[in-house]
Amino acid sequence: MSPKTGRDHLESLRDGRALFYRGERVADVTTHPAFRQAVATAAGLFDLNADPALRDLLTFSSPETGRPVSRMWELPESRDALVHRREALERWAESHCGFLGRSPDHVASCISGMVMGIEAFDDRAAGALRDYYRHARDNDLYLTYAIINPQADRGQGAAGQAEDLVLRLVDQDAAGITVRGAKMLATSAIMANEVFVSCIQPLQAGADEPFALSFVIPMNQPGLKILSRKSYEAEAPSTFDNPLASRFDENDAVLWFEDVRVPWDRVFVAGDTGMCARQFHATPAHVYQNYQSQVRLMVKLRFLAGLGRRIAEVNGTLGFPQVRETLGQLAAEVAMVEGMVAGMEAKGSFHGRYFIPDRHLLYAAQVLTQQLYGKVIGTLRELSGGGMIMLPSGIEDFADPELRAIIGRTQRSPAVGPEERVKFFRLAWDAVGSEFASRHAQYELFYAGAPFVPKGHSFRSYDWARATGMVDGVLSGYGLDGPALKAAAE
Repeated sequence: MSPKTGRDHLESLRDGRALFYRGERVADVTTHPAFRQAVATAAGLFDLNADPALRDLLTFSSPETGRPVSRMWELPESRDALVHRREALERWAESHCGFLGRSPDHVASCISGMVMGIEAFDDRAAGALRDYYRHARDNDLYLTYAIINPQADRGQGAAGQAEDLVLRLVDQDAAGITVRGAKMLATSAIMANEVFVSCIQPLQAGADEPFALSFVIPMNQPGLKILSRKSYEAEAPSTFDNPLASRFDENDAVLWFEDVRVPWDRVFVAGDTGMCARQFHATPAHVYQNYQSQVRLMVKLRFLAGLGRRIAEVNGTLGFPQVRETLGQLAAEVAMVEGMVAGMEAKGSFHGRYFIPDRHLLYAAQVLTQQLYGKVIGTLRELSGGGMIMLPSGIEDFADPELRAIIGRTQRSPAVGPEERVKFFRLAWDAVGSEFASRHAQYELFYAGAPFVPKGHSFRSYDWARATGMVDGVLSGYGLDGPALKAAAE
């Protein structure tokens, strides 16, 4: 049997979903100028799986069907299996330089983590989750999620918001549940097959039960509307001028549910505030999904480090001691993230039969990388100086012989020709200063939650007993009647 291909994925997206952009319903996301190249990038991930040279790395055989499926669905039972899976995720991330923050391996990691802790669910929900995991795995579905409530009055909880703003349970019967309201931030909804909907924010028992939901539905479910943000791809006139935005704009969307019906075999939580939190934190789900994010970010930072080195080469400053010092600092910071990913694996442990990354090193990495990403971008700005903005207005300027001649005289570099210099700094600007880049700066700061969230996880998961035990051990070794005091008295 053959794995899912890019063509298979493109065909699966022609499903009649209610996606809206600039006041109009999008007929086909695979051909629309605001989305088509990003969708093609996503489809290319599945083509990598189908490449005979990469199949052993990127896929494994489904236990039920024998079909090769993405290793993103694998449930590792050893450290070696976890590392092998990470190598597959790393290879996927390299194909988009880490700019697809919600690539299909992210939510697949979440669902897989829930399955690894399936004992946390009651019998009905556990059966639904197990069956859904097998369905998603064996069809190699691209999942996104929407697990944050829309921002309105942030001084109020879910129950204190305006009626029908936050997604809530409005009815249930023997067949399933009915939900109404909004969810955010459905990154990659335009290119996903299905969406996992839940709430990762704290919910208050006795007030927020209608908002305690966890379920999965197809993106074309009746009553579901997808409201896209502005497309940076649509604003990218050419790949030469916007090499990242034109191909890697995964998009973000608000989801509006208008009395959407969800059958019980797709429902994991309905009305239980405690279980809504436990599905993430009493199972490996939260660790497993965010470990994937750190693998992706590791690749992205590696790409940005490469940009930094190339900036120095193109500008002819690589020999300057202060530039080499800056690049050395940048290399150390990127290596720190790589080391923490390796540490999560080396210090991992078993959850039942499954081997999972170390929880505290994961949260420590999230705290530090939230602070690091902006610093790395700042470093690239300093290395570049005016190089990223002293550029022609667009690729069209090269079509005019007179302008092209002027470009040839003004875009000088000791390392590359004028056209290559412009091409390179267009790439650097798209990564560092464009609207696309600005979105990524915001994304990397908040995808793990506001900074206090991972810091709280780090506080709760650290081995404080071991640390304070050493302090207490030192304190217990002396007192007022210690040897030094006695000697002074004599």
